[in-house]
Amino acid sequence: MSLIWNSLLLVFAGVLLLRIAGRKSISQMTLAQTVVMISIGSIIIQPIVETSVARTLVATAIFILALIIMEYLQLKFNVIEKFISGKSKIMVKDGNINVKEMRKMRFTVDQLEMRLRQQGISSFSDVKTVTLEPNGQIGYELVEDAKPLTVREFKKLMNMYDEQPANSKNIFEEISDPQEQENPKNLH
Repeated sequence: MSLIWNSLLLVFAGVLLLRIAGRKSISQMTLAQTVVMISIGSIIIQPIVETSVARTLVATAIFILALIIMEYLQLKFNVIEKFISGKSKIMVKDGNINVKEMRKMRFTVDQLEMRLRQQGISSFSDVKTVTLEPNGQIGYELVEDAKPLTVREFKKLMNMYDEQPANSKNIFEEISDPQEQENPKNLH
């Protein structure tokens, strides 16, 4: 009976500690988060075999604390963020596939085509930039002629809109701008 109660306690404690760690789907986890979560899963199983619940909870809390500290440091220092999470890599620039970069990432053209098709993109000539993000997702920017019409553009066409947005910085500029790494982080 003690084994059942200890197992239930570990499951509820694990859920509580993982709530503290923050919620992200597996596809959004960084490498560090994935390692910590796998480690926590392995640790939580140990007391079922050894019946050492207190040590398990302390070890799990230490892993969560380490994860929180790493995430805090990533917010404060770009160098640490780049080391722990990595940086987006450009796979397509102006419709041209960067085969050299894709080989480094062990990413095939077929995999890229599949991911683009899932986004509704049928031609490389429709994309200005495609990036592989640190979480494994792809990001893309369409060329001007392939972008869908927005309400703002429609109003411009109808001569109903004459203001430019105050903050229209392109988020893809950070990837190709080496100066961004040296500047302090701005959180929005």
